[in-house]
Amino acid sequence: MPELDNHPTAKRVLSVNVGMPKHVQVAGRAVLTSIFKSPVEGRVAVRQHNLAGDKQSDLTVHGGPYKAVYCYPGEHYPFWSEELPGMDLPFGAFGENLTTEGLSEETVYIGEQFRIGSAVLQVTQPRMPCFKLGIRFGRADMVKKFWLSGRPGIYFSVLEEGQLEAGDPIESVARCAESVTVADVLRLYRGEEKSVDLLRRALRSPLFGGWKRELQERWDA
Repeated sequence: MPELDNHPTAKRVLSVNVGMPKHVQVAGRAVLTSIFKSPVEGRVAVRQHNLAGDKQSDLTVHGGPYKAVYCYPGEHYPFWSEELPGMDLPFGAFGENLTTEGLSEETVYIGEQFRIGSAVLQVTQPRMPCFKLGIRFGRADMVKKFWLSGRPGIYFSVLEEGQLEAGDPIESVARCAESVTVADVLRLYRGEEKSVDLLRRALRSPLFGGWKRELQERWDA
């Protein structure tokens, strides 16, 4: 596993990871997936729906304007090294485009905007894992493990196209007035948070995907 800086002075990109769709054999059938991503060096173009050299396989559940760039905190890697002993975990192992230092689901807000390199990205939603994560790790229980870990990672939309690379600082440039973190959304969804005020703020926030509908339905159930 790559090492983190034990004394980071600022938020930064540790690794930029991309991958193109490819077919893998699963239980005798071919599955198209882009979960296998590898670190790349140098500046990478950030486009409206993805990074240069990267492409989502199933646009019904991945990609699009509100899942254009996926970030996974590098701070989660030591946890997974303990959970998955003996498994090689290079940056990009969770299918993330950006492995970062200094960002976390607990401190990043829905709607918050970050300048990374010359691009500006906006936080849109947590990740809901799909079965392809199990394919990547060769474990049928990986999706459940990932969900129960409470470490979903962060999806971004692209507000301003540009370029970025590993080592770039990550600067918060705007924050939504509702002040709902990515972790708050997860706790509401899982029923661990019962605050009506927080639910209302989440429903007013620029939270995308099916999360608002799901939060309201689960609250009403």
